[in-house]
Amino acid sequence: MRYLDDLKPGDRFGGGPVTVTEAEIIDFASRYDPQPFHLDPEAAKETVFGGLAASGWHTAGLTMRMIVTGDGKLAGGFVGMGVEEVSWPKATRPGDSLRIESEILEVRPSAKRPDRGIARVRTTTFNQHDEVVQVMTANLLVARRVGAEAAE
Repeated sequence: MRYLDDLKPGDRFGGGPVTVTEAEIIDFASRYDPQPFHLDPEAAKETVFGGLAASGWHTAGLTMRMIVTGDGKLAGGFVGMGVEEVSWPKATRPGDSLRIESEILEVRPSAKRPDRGIARVRTTTFNQHDEVVQVMTANLLVARRVGAEAAE
């Protein structure tokens, strides 16, 4: 487990892979984003995607899973304080194998709460062709080591 005191800008962590199936894309879309390009492979051919595409929110959920199960474990878990940016430059497709790379951009101890701080993290999600399918920049609440604030 990593604490805020263990993190520095430039640190990188990875996660994945997860493979996306057509059935998962359709199931997610039927529950949360019921649009033809997410639900029906035939109808999707006539859309801007030219075929079935996962909802961006499905890609975000898969990314979150890889963050949590990846090699960048944080003490206290991944507590989001907000997302500055999320973009989907390329669609996630059935059969895609996704992986992530997270980079610590900034680390700030809390001025009011010495037992925690904020890590600003950019996570990029890639498919099996190393094409970017999602970029997310978030602020995470991260625990500090007990007594770390006294060492400052």
